Amino acid sequence: MRSVYTCLTQAHDHGLILLAAGVCIVGVYGSFSVATHAARSEGRAAAVWACASIIASGCTAWATHMIGLLAFQPGMPAAFDPYLTTLSLMVAIAGIGISVALAIGERSRAYRFLIGILLGASVAALHYLGEASYVVAGTVAWDPHLLALSIPTSLLVFGTAMVVTGERRRDLRRAGAPLLIAAIAILHFCGMAAMTLTFDPARLLPPEAVPPELMAPVVAGVSLGLLALALVGLRLTLNFRAQVRRDQERLRELASLAVEGLAVCDGMVITTANRSLERLSGLGAGALNGRQLSELFPGLDVTTMPEREEREAELIGADGQRVPVRVLRSDVRLGGKPQTVLAVRDQRERLQTESRMRLLAFSDALTNLPNRTRFHELVAQHAASYHEHGRAFAILMLDLDRFKLVNDTLGHGLGDTLLRKTAERLKSALGAHDIVARLGGDEFAVLQVDVAGSEATHALATRIIDLMGRPFLIDGMLVNVGASVGAALAPMDGIDPDQLLRNADLALYKAKADGKGTFRRFEPALDARMQARRGLEADLRRAIAVQEFELYYQPLVDARTGRINAAEALVRWHHPDRGLVSPADFIPLAEETGLIGPLGQWVLRTACAQAARWPTHIRVAVNLSPAQFRDVRLADTVKAALSAGGLSADRLELEITEGVLLSDEERTLATLTRLRAAGVSISMDDFGTGYSSLSYLRRFPFDKIKVDQSFVRQLPSDPESAAIVRAIITMGTCLGMSITVEGVETAEQFAFTTAEGCDQVQGYHVSRPLPLGEFLSFVDAREAA
Repeated sequence: MRSVYTCLTQAHDHGLILLAAGVCIVGVYGSFSVATHAARSEGRAAAVWACASIIASGCTAWATHMIGLLAFQPGMPAAFDPYLTTLSLMVAIAGIGISVALAIGERSRAYRFLIGILLGASVAALHYLGEASYVVAGTVAWDPHLLALSIPTSLLVFGTAMVVTGERRRDLRRAGAPLLIAAIAILHFCGMAAMTLTFDPARLLPPEAVPPELMAPVVAGVSLGLLALALVGLRLTLNFRAQVRRDQERLRELASLAVEGLAVCDGMVITTANRSLERLSGLGAGALNGRQLSELFPGLDVTTMPEREEREAELIGADGQRVPVRVLRSDVRLGGKPQTVLAVRDQRERLQTESRMRLLAFSDALTNLPNRTRFHELVAQHAASYHEHGRAFAILMLDLDRFKLVNDTLGHGLGDTLLRKTAERLKSALGAHDIVARLGGDEFAVLQVDVAGSEATHALATRIIDLMGRPFLIDGMLVNVGASVGAALAPMDGIDPDQLLRNADLALYKAKADGKGTFRRFEPALDARMQARRGLEADLRRAIAVQEFELYYQPLVDARTGRINAAEALVRWHHPDRGLVSPADFIPLAEETGLIGPLGQWVLRTACAQAARWPTHIRVAVNLSPAQFRDVRLADTVKAALSAGGLSADRLELEITEGVLLSDEERTLATLTRLRAAGVSISMDDFGTGYSSLSYLRRFPFDKIKVDQSFVRQLPSDPESAAIVRAIITMGTCLGMSITVEGVETAEQFAFTTAEGCDQVQGYHVSRPLPLGEFLSFVDAREAA
């Protein structure tokens, strides 16, 4: 170390040494500034500024070294080999260029340290090539110990300098330039100290050697260029800082207008935030600047977030409150420097809205009970719980027995009130953990949990039926309904949710069929009957499509002459496997499933077409169901059937029951009036079995009354039946309506009805229903007789 100190203090011109240090500092600053600007630039400009920085770095090292050589005072003639001097400059530029190219974008400290070693090796090559280019009139000797110490030391300093220049922390990056200057100084002064010159008059300087007086202007020119570059770098730095301030100010202005929170971050540190984010966090203006993101969003690693992909997170406010937010990350360049911008959206209102939407989606708006979807989920949960814990449960399905009548007669508003009161009564009947849901209309379901046995379910059903049977006081009126209940128990009646719901439905169907106001539990036979019913329904649909039906005709005779003057069309189904299916089996099914419409149209068209070929004095009667009468196009359908069949309207009778008249009397009256206007006759079938037949006779335009066969069976021996039949005949005659007595099976019944003055007789005493061919033969035989 003494030789180094002696070399520095006694063998150098101190003024030139200071100049060398100044050139080194100016050159390093200029190179770093230009390199920083190159990193901020893009495209061709970035390449140009990068090349300028590399050349400037090489020139800095070379000029510093050459000024140091010029400052050296060997005490003998000295000069510079022009070729080695030029080569040393090229080596410096190439070595630095390669090192910088390898260092771009590299984050590994170990890799950057190796690049620093390469940079130091290129500067060392520059130094010792420069010393080799320094020729003297004498001999040169080297101190190997000092070389062995100085060169590795300088390489370690070069490696450390490259490591700190790539760090994120600004204070560490600022140490890079001083370390590079120190590494260059170690190389130069230790190298000069390791060199010992001995004057030898016999050794002359080479003729091509350049004397110091000529080398100095060259070095001075390079130094002035570095000074100019430093000024350019200073200007670029000042412009950049001004641009950053303008960008930040513009960003703050834009961010202050944003509704969502915005934060600009340098790594994991917030550099600026808008007012929305400050309000969301409960902090004052500027309080977020300089804070770590982990303080605001614990558990959120911004560095691993994909760009423009939202993540759920929690924001910790100033009061410690956790606010649910969604965070969106985007990388932008502000002032030429990459920054991370976080958009923070408050999710409290969205979550509240979703909660309300979920409530609406899974609850009944009228009663606030769980709806069908939610009930199915609850059943599925309990089914899964049974598999884990073996907790039995039951499903009870129920609906109100007379709700439709109440709704139609008293209005939908009162019906809604009735449903709400029903929901309250049902909740009062349940256990603490039982659940009631409204599935739709007047249909409710109960999930009974932790069922000890079928007795508990039966007791609950009994309580429900009792509560529902009590009158409801609504708007000053006592409203009486009732409830039928069907139940299925898990696991005895199944464990699959869909199967349990279906089985409870089947039990409810059975309860309603058994007279309503009753409770039935699921039985396997119910499923078998339902499967048979579904099979029959599928066969019925197919039968309508392929026309497996046939019309039979039952003759009606004039009570006075005995001549056939009408026939009732009765549909029969010839099933390919079941044989002849009774109308009592498929007509109610057709009405329930809506198939009565197409079936009824087929009967009407076929009857009109076939009757058109009969003797003209014989009319045809066709029954219409209530479902057909609800079709507003009924009158047009009848006219179309008459036209297609070629049958005159006065030969068609349409028979309806009082069930047709129970709903929408005004529309029914309008339809009947249109049919009468078309020339079609209207008959009331099954008279005397309804609720208010007399009022209907007064209001509706009937041509005929058909006395129901239930009054005829006991004739003439039953005085009450005789009195009723006699009264109906008398009343019809007074109203100008013809009277048909159906169900006449004996001669005594025939004699009684004709004696009382009825107009037509129908029944097995005359003839059973006959296929078309047999009916026509029967007509011919009667006419011939």
